[in-house]
Amino acid sequence: MANLVLAVLTARRIARNAAPLAFALALGGLVVLDAAERLPPLAAAAAFVALVGLLVQRARRRAAAIEASALLDLEVGALLVVATFAAVLRLDGSLDGDAHAALYVVIALVSAFARPGASLLVALAAAGLEIAVRSAVATRGAPLALDAARAAAPHIGFMAIFSVLNATILRAEIGRVRKASRTHLQAEIDRLRDDARSYRLLSAPAQARGAAQKGDDERLARSGVEEIHQSVLFALRLLRESLDLYTAVLLWQNDTGTHLRISELASDAPNLSEGPFLSGDGVFGAAITQRAPVVIGGLKPGYKLPYYVGPSPVRAVCALPVFEHGQLRGVLVVDRVEDRAFSPRELELIDEACRYAVRAIQNERVFVQLERAKVEQGKLYRAAEALGAATTEAGVIEAGVTSAREITSVDFAAVTLYDEAQKVHEIRAVSGDGGAELTGQRFRHNAGLVSMVLQNRHPLPYRGEYDEKRQVVFTRRVAPPSMPSIIVLPLVVHDRPLGTLVLGSRRRAAFNDSVRSTLEVLASHMAVSLSNARMMRRLEELATMDGLTGLLNKRAMLEVADQKITAARRFSRRLSVLVTDIDHFKKVNDTYGHDVGDVIIKGLGDVLRRAKRTTDAVARFGGEEFVVICEETDARGAMLLAERVREELGRTTFHAAGSNGPVQCQVTCSIGVATYPEAGSTWEELFKAADESLYVSKRSGRNRSTAWSPSMRSGSAHPPPAEASGPAKPAAEASAPARSGAAPAARSASVPPVPALPAARSASVPPAGAPAQARSASVPPAGAPAPARSAAGSPAPQRRPPVGGGAPAPSGPDSAPGGRRVAASSPAPGRAPGEAEPRSKPRRPSEADPASKPKTAA
Repeated sequence: MANLVLAVLTARRIARNAAPLAFALALGGLVVLDAAERLPPLAAAAAFVALVGLLVQRARRRAAAIEASALLDLEVGALLVVATFAAVLRLDGSLDGDAHAALYVVIALVSAFARPGASLLVALAAAGLEIAVRSAVATRGAPLALDAARAAAPHIGFMAIFSVLNATILRAEIGRVRKASRTHLQAEIDRLRDDARSYRLLSAPAQARGAAQKGDDERLARSGVEEIHQSVLFALRLLRESLDLYTAVLLWQNDTGTHLRISELASDAPNLSEGPFLSGDGVFGAAITQRAPVVIGGLKPGYKLPYYVGPSPVRAVCALPVFEHGQLRGVLVVDRVEDRAFSPRELELIDEACRYAVRAIQNERVFVQLERAKVEQGKLYRAAEALGAATTEAGVIEAGVTSAREITSVDFAAVTLYDEAQKVHEIRAVSGDGGAELTGQRFRHNAGLVSMVLQNRHPLPYRGEYDEKRQVVFTRRVAPPSMPSIIVLPLVVHDRPLGTLVLGSRRRAAFNDSVRSTLEVLASHMAVSLSNARMMRRLEELATMDGLTGLLNKRAMLEVADQKITAARRFSRRLSVLVTDIDHFKKVNDTYGHDVGDVIIKGLGDVLRRAKRTTDAVARFGGEEFVVICEETDARGAMLLAERVREELGRTTFHAAGSNGPVQCQVTCSIGVATYPEAGSTWEELFKAADESLYVSKRSGRNRSTAWSPSMRSGSAHPPPAEASGPAKPAAEASAPARSGAAPAARSASVPPVPALPAARSASVPPAGAPAQARSASVPPAGAPAPARSAAGSPAPQRRPPVGGGAPAPSGPDSAPGGRRVAASSPAPGRAPGEAEPRSKPRRPSEADPASKPKTAA
């Protein structure tokens, strides 16, 4: 359906775009019919109005477009050609009249504004239309097409000549004007840059800067130069009017001090020279050499001054050197036509004008520096904002590299992280050439730039000038692309090294002093954000992960369970829950210690982690209980997974360091399975059903898996054979629960029973030759006392099965140590006599029977 809709929309778009051109072709056909046989006046008028209307509409769209497409040019050209043919035929009645010359004008016009391809197609359309018109008016029975082509050949040739000449000459002229404009504009920009550098508004050549900084510097330099020129021009005009001067000109020295050029002037002289001038010429050289004002009066007519072309009309001239902080910066020259020497008062005014010009330049320089600092602070603010918003290591790295590209020209960027414990560096992220090969590379602490930067806590190399023949960034084998400018910045927080930020540029001197200081501030912000991201990740792990196994904890599993059940309900999918519990785990802790128990818990977590799929979720719910949530899994698939986990755990031998030496032991587990939606539609219902299935596995002899079935809610003691699986049991052991089940002990709400099965057994059948105290309580030894009975002579009262069904607790593994049974406790106050007692986790008894503990573990 989506493909059909896409095809319909594409067809509509093509039809809409081709409609004007198709309409132009249809009108061309009407012109041919009109040439063969005159159309009715009303129909011809309607067609001509429609043609003119469409032509005006497309022409307006073409004029409004900044850069029109070739299709729009073709539409306008075709409509113009059709309209011209219609007008010529109506005026002359044929294509051989005087009005046919208008067609050449139209072809030339289309060649001027349309693209070359569109112009060619319009010329071909005009030729084809002329042949068609001539064929339509030719005599019947004659070879129409051939005669028409011969008759139209001269006209087609003139169309081609007009099209080619107009396109060639006009486009050549347009190209010349554009080139001249670009040259003039570039000259103005160069002059502006020279002025800015001479006024110390720019500290480095523009080609050594990045694109962003280059644009900012040019903007600041342009505004600063304009302000300086306006201030100096005001001072010169005021000086000229007050002292009756003929010319007042300020000449500024270049950086090398060899030439002077006009910075600003106020004069009515038509023969001023544009310069530049040598610093030692005439009056300029005298003022610069003496470093004092030079006043000359009584000049003869025709006296040659350097800044005039030809003889100068002035009779008195004064040149004052301009100083800035004791350094010669230029010369201020004033002259007058009147033969009157400059008085001391006038010299003071001229000197004051010099100081005013210098102050204007200094003020503008400070302003430009403040503006540049404002721009840099804005970049740092945006970088800090982006780094503060990043909450992961990848986000911090991406924000830092992006901010570095905004500060300067960066063609290569890499971030390395340092493992201080192992003394190993890892290239975590790379942007630029060779990123795929460098990402993930690890190398030891060495004498490269990355290692030296972390060791010295200082950026390297000096001034960012990199020589790949003498310097190593990472290692000899792992190297960045060849670039003339590379800088390595340390990422340090509280004097603790985190890694480095490596930046490279194909421009020379891309990392000068001003840029390097800004990048150092960026690196410090990046280091803090990287440390915060690591801390946040650690906090998330502590909040959602179990510290012993690395699996999800109960809180995280509940959130995942809600999401997965919601998705299963939304998309009508199956979902299964497995609850796993280690058999006789308390005996393991009592026999070998809790450190061995931790090893077994971690081992079961590893088994579950290996057995699960990527979409499954595994969590440690508490103690030795684990929960697995499997998406897209029915009861059969969940039982297969449960059996795989149970069998792998049974085959696993755990090795640990016990209190009496190395310990090797094996354990088994019981698993309960519940499937959505049969066992429940909410997490509480599913977990309760899986927990009931787990208790059925426990009561059925342990080391087995049980799937939930509706019969458990009916109160039956055991699930149907198809719903439970486990190892085969001997006949004697299989009959033991039947014998002992006549009088099972009821669990007390305050003192739960302790399993009597020793940790030395991995199954319910004791090994051959095992002592009597190591046997399971479900198979009583010879001479054991009969089960305890109540005072009335009837069996001891049985505990009511758990809520939702299940079997009563058998006497074997769940009986008290030493074969003793715990009497059924009376109902708690406030509970109905038939109400089920809530199940609680078995607690460690106050004292255990020493005889029930085995000496070794299998």
